[in-house]
Amino acid sequence: MKTQKLEFENSDGYKLSARLDEPDSGSERQSVLFAHCFTCGKNLKAAGNISRALTERGIAVFRFDFTGLGESEGDFADSTFSSDVGDLIIAAKKMKELTKPPSILIGHSLGGTAVLQAARQIESAKAVVTIGAPCSPDHVIHHFKDKIEQIEKEGEAIVQLAGRPFKVKKKFIDDLKEQKMTETIRSLDRALMIFHSPVDTTVDISNAAHIYKTARHPKSFISLDDADHLLTSEKDSNYVGEVTAAWASRYFC
Repeated sequence: MKTQKLEFENSDGYKLSARLDEPDSGSERQSVLFAHCFTCGKNLKAAGNISRALTERGIAVFRFDFTGLGESEGDFADSTFSSDVGDLIIAAKKMKELTKPPSILIGHSLGGTAVLQAARQIESAKAVVTIGAPCSPDHVIHHFKDKIEQIEKEGEAIVQLAGRPFKVKKKFIDDLKEQKMTETIRSLDRALMIFHSPVDTTVDISNAAHIYKTARHPKSFISLDDADHLLTSEKDSNYVGEVTAAWASRYFC
């Protein structure tokens, strides 16, 4: 695939680092906007494998680092779930300038929850794909529940996420609690594919069950069998990309 590295500005004026992966032929049929997992980044191996599988099938992929993560500007401590959703909406507009507006939104873990929230504000999106996504963004609180009292009392705390220290502020917690995902999922009005592993120890598969039961048709579920949450096995991430390309083709113009 051909890769173009670029930057775009979010609503707070921060430059976000992105990459556009395109088919070698240069004749992409459609395009995908990809949202990475919580505290991860666009260069996660699984994201690269999924992107490659899609570009091999003529689909361009735009992926970027959310504010304060990876190579993007800004401070993670000042970001919220809502600001991540805002970054996605602006990224979709940037895609329209570079290639084609996104027909598919793909989100991994909390990125999956974010694309569910953003979908209705991205008119071009005809299909949404979630991978190991929580049914509600406040699910991430369990990663630092021992710090909640300190955050509530002092307004912030340093927490360990994926083995790295991050500052989490009270506004981040408050924003998570304000999200009304059940209604968002019910009124999605997009084709939905849910990927989830029954042995995911980070986000329990009961989250996938809730999303599936809440969403209206057309909706599909694919079990990732023995895959881990981050899809560290190449066969699992390749499978997600291949199945997504085949499934979503029926929703393209």
